[in-house]
Amino acid sequence: MKTYRDVLDFWFVEHGKDDWFAGAAEFDTRLAERFAETHARVALGEAWTWRTTPEGRLAEIIVLDQFSRQLYRGSAKAFAQDPMALTLAQELVAQGLDRELPRDKRMFAYMPYMHSESLLVHEEAMRLFASLDDPEILDYEMGHRDCIARFGRFPFRNAALGRDSTPEELAYIEEAGKRGF
Repeated sequence: MKTYRDVLDFWFVEHGKDDWFAGAAEFDTRLAERFAETHARVALGEAWTWRTTPEGRLAEIIVLDQFSRQLYRGSAKAFAQDPMALTLAQELVAQGLDRELPRDKRMFAYMPYMHSESLLVHEEAMRLFASLDDPEILDYEMGHRDCIARFGRFPFRNAALGRDSTPEELAYIEEAGKRGF
């Protein structure tokens, strides 16, 4: 298993926004080659020692929240670690340790809130993302929250999760295109 520093270096030093959100197969492959085993072990709960520092906990959140989406894009496994990632993020925030992270890293500590299908969680996400003072990321969270308020779930996940889409959700998927939530 790689270290939490390996995770953070890969995510924040070797790569950036162009890789994080592009959905490129090349990036997914690179990540899988280096971190598939680490992801599997973190998903089993084997990275508890990382939680002794805010950055270690952040690395665990990134593995469970972001790496899952890269490794298992388009499948139910992409979302399987969301509850644990959210729990880790909520504990980080409850302890005030999120404020020890720089803003660009704090954004990823808050991502499990954005990925939640709970409107209550999105109320807290709005507060957290507003604290970053980044209108673009706050706007993105508002889009996620509005989608949950409208549908109670993210329609773009329906196929991967074996959920039937309503006609309204199908129209939303068609209209929203790639930017959908």
